[in-house]
Parts: sequence; structure tokens; C-alpha cells
Amino acid sequence: MKIPKTQKRYCPFCKKHTEHEITRVSASRKKRALAEGQRRFKRALRGYGGFPRPNPKGRAKPTRKLDLRYKCKECGKKHTVGKGFRVKRVEFVK
Repeated sequence: MKIPKTQKRYCPFCKKHTEHEITRVSASRKKRALAEGQRRFKRALRGYGGFPRPNPKGRAKPTRKLDLRYKCKECGKKHTVGKGFRVKRVEFVK
């Protein structure tokens, strides 16, 4: 999918339509690795015995969701729109 590098969009901070620069948000590192549920899950994985809960195989999604971040060229603030969309390949064009 080809997406332009800049778009004229509504800026919720300026409260008007301005030119926006589009960037792709990369996946961040895993958060809450030491959460109580995660510690309990890791304890269940240790030793003998299988996977501790139902493990459906082959039901993964074919693509990952693309999350776009829009940066306003006037105020410099960034915001996102929606929850992203699924796409195999993305290319930013002028």
C-alpha cells in the first residue's frame, strides 16, 4: 500500500486542518514482564506438563496491524487516528 509522506489532516491541538507528517509506529518492547499474571504463567511453563491453557494452532492473523502517527507541522504535536489497519506491505511516497 502506498501512503503519502504528508497529508492535510485535522489537528486536535490546533483545532484546524494543517499539514501533517506521517510516520509508522514500531512495536515497543514488551511491557509488564513482571506482572503477577505473567509470573504465574511462567511458573506453570516450568517443569513437566504441557502448555497451561488451550493453545490453538494455525489461527494467527495473516498480517500485523499498521499504526500511523501524524505529526502536525505547525504545533509539532503527534496524534494517532483509530486503531490501525491490516496491511502486508506499506510504502511512503512523496
